[in-house]
Amino acid sequence: QVQLVESGGDLVQPGGSLRLSCAASGRFVSINYMAWYRQAPGKQRELVASITSTGSTNYRDSVKGRFTISRDNIKNTVYLQMNSLKPEDTAVYYCNAVVNSPEWVNYWGKGTLVTVSS
Repeated sequence: QVQLVESGGDLVQPGGSLRLSCAASGRFVSINYMAWYRQAPGKQRELVASITSTGSTNYRDSVKGRFTISRDNIKNTVYLQMNSLKPEDTAVYYCNAVVNSPEWVNYWGKGTLVTVSS
């Protein structure tokens, strides 16, 4: 079994910054794709950013230039650096990973709350 544990969510003022982390633990061979999703109240879950095992990244348009996704393959951890935060970034942020354990399985974390408000 694989666990994804997110951390770093908090209350921050508009224009502020936060860094989210998601660590994978358990028994697995490797991690391929890792991503951050978010879900605001009353809205569907949406992809924020993703990163492959080779470092290729993808971002939704509304966060380009403000958010940066990265990963540490030794620590099996993915990060999301969020700068210039806006109230519309308020949501529960979920970590997602495709893990070889040894079958390829899609895992989700339980989420961490980010609130952007003055």
